[in-house]
Amino acid sequence: MAFQRTETQLRSMRNVLPLALAVLLLASPVQAQSRPAAGPPTSTEASGTAAVVARAKRLPALETLIVGRDGTVLVEKGFHGAATSRATNIKSASKSIVAALVGIAIDKGILSGTDQPIAPLLADKLPPAPDHRIRSITIGHLLSMQAGLDRTSGPNYGAWIASRDWVRAALARPMVADPGGEMLYSTGSTHLLSAILTRASGRPTLALARDWLGPAGIDIAAWERDPQGIHLGGNQMAMTPKSLFRFGELYRNGGRTPEGRQIVPEAWVRESWIKRTTTRWSGDDYGYGWFGLSLAGHSVHYGWGYGGQMIYVVPDLGLTVAMTSDDGAPSARNGYKEDLHGLVADLIAASTAQAAPAAAPSAAGAEAL
Repeated sequence: MAFQRTETQLRSMRNVLPLALAVLLLASPVQAQSRPAAGPPTSTEASGTAAVVARAKRLPALETLIVGRDGTVLVEKGFHGAATSRATNIKSASKSIVAALVGIAIDKGILSGTDQPIAPLLADKLPPAPDHRIRSITIGHLLSMQAGLDRTSGPNYGAWIASRDWVRAALARPMVADPGGEMLYSTGSTHLLSAILTRASGRPTLALARDWLGPAGIDIAAWERDPQGIHLGGNQMAMTPKSLFRFGELYRNGGRTPEGRQIVPEAWVRESWIKRTTTRWSGDDYGYGWFGLSLAGHSVHYGWGYGGQMIYVVPDLGLTVAMTSDDGAPSARNGYKEDLHGLVADLIAASTAQAAPAAAPSAAGAEAL
C-alpha cells in the first residue's frame, strides 16, 4: 500500500474514530509512549554498559560511541583521538537519511507515493532503447533495493562514479531482475532518489535535508555531488556522530523531536522498518533504507555505512546507538560489522539485566536489626 494512501486512511480514522486511533497509536512499535520509561540505569546495567565501553575502546577502528536509552544519553565517547562533535563521513548510513527525505517529500505532496513510477520523473535520462521493465520501477523499489537494475556498488562502483552522468549511467545498467524481485544493493538506486527529490522539489537534496531535518538537530556538514550537481544519494555524506545519534533518536521516537515536533511522519517510520526483502550477504532484512535483525532476542533496526558507520534502534527497549569508525583501518574489514553488532547485543543484555535481589538476612542478623 502506498504511504500516501496510508496517511489518508489515518486522517479519516482521526475524524470518525478518534478513540480507535488513539488505541492504534498507543500500540505502535515506534510510539515513544508505547512502553514505560525505564528510569535511571540500575547498577547492574551501568556496570554492564561500562564493560561494553571498555571492549569498544579495544577495537582499533572504532572512533566514537553514543548510547541512549529513553532519550537519555548514557554513553558518549570518542576513542583514539576522535570526537563526537567532529564531522565524519558516514558512508552508506546516509541511505537511511535519504529514505527519510523521501518519506517527508511524500507527506508534503512533492512525490505521490512509493508506487510512483520513476521513468516519467527521469525521462530524459533513460537509455535510447530501454528494457521495458524499467518503466515498472517505482520509488519503493529504489528504496528497498529491488529496482532490478544491475548494481553500481561493489566492483562496479569505480566505473560508475567515473562516468560523466551518474543518473544516466545508473539507469543504463542492464536489468538483471524484475522490479520487486531480489535485493540488489546499489548506491545507484539511492542516487536516483536524490535526483528525483531535486527534480520534484526544484531544490538541491542537501538544502531539503537541512531544512527538513535541521529542526531535529541533524546537521549535514558536507555532501559530495555528481558532475551535474546532484548530491550523491547514499554515500559521501559528512555529519557529526551526535547528529547521527539524533537521527536514530528521531526514528526511535516515531519521527518526533524530544519537544514533540513531528519531523518524519510516524507512519513512514513504520513503513521503513517493514521487511521488504533480504540481503544475500548477511541474511538480514531490508526495508526502506534500514536493515533489520534480531540481537539478544530483540528486534533491531540499523543503518550501515562502509567501514563501521552505524546507527541502531531497539524500539522495545528505547535504545539508540550510534558508532563511527576509521573506514581505512585494516581492522574495519572482514567481521568488523559483526563485532559492532556484538557490542549492541551486549548493550541490550545490560539494559535487560535486573539487579540481583538482596539476600535475606540471617537469623542472627535479623535479631540484630
